[in-house]
Amino acid sequence: MIELRNVSKTVTSGTEPLTILHPLTTTIPKGQFVAIVGPSGSGKSTLLGLLAGLDAPSSGSVIIDGVDITALGEDALAKLRGEKIGFVFQFFHLIPSLTAFENVAVPLEIRGAPNAATRARALLEEVGLTGRAHHYPSQLSGGEQQRVALARALANDPPILLADEPTGNLDTSNGRHIMDLLTSIHRSTHTTLVLVTHDAELAALADVRISMRDGRVV
Repeated sequence: MIELRNVSKTVTSGTEPLTILHPLTTTIPKGQFVAIVGPSGSGKSTLLGLLAGLDAPSSGSVIIDGVDITALGEDALAKLRGEKIGFVFQFFHLIPSLTAFENVAVPLEIRGAPNAATRARALLEEVGLTGRAHHYPSQLSGGEQQRVALARALANDPPILLADEPTGNLDTSNGRHIMDLLTSIHRSTHTTLVLVTHDAELAALADVRISMRDGRVV
């Protein structure tokens, strides 16, 4: 499902090159739950961004379901992301002027799904937010906003779900709720789940843990 071939990322810091991710080759099979762990600055979020096509590697290839996404133009890459990848951010990234329902419906409407409203309502029900559908993000708690973000990520039924510190901005109770939702979705849909986390309890539930330090897998 996901293959990295000698993927690295180097940026310029001042006048000097800074390698954030050293060359990495690995494969994540379809349906696997992978947790990427490590201290801040270890390259975890950079790696996740490369998997999502949100950033381009300095070298190597990222293969998603047989397609080298590093060779795609912006339009083709956006289309592939819309069809194959759901992304959950630590800071939710909901559209503040849209209700919970509208935030979830947006990717469905962009794709032209004929049942966008029905699917959006079903997803909000799945994450336990039926009664909050017409509330705006500012009217929702952090845990509720993250559940909306998770529902939005699942809107197009993507075979790959990527999550960057999905419990990092939440209290223990809400973090556990998101953790339970993620693992339940993984079990029921066999979605390939890759998440960056500092949460040892969440990482322990994964099939595989990738531990990173200083841009290298250790």
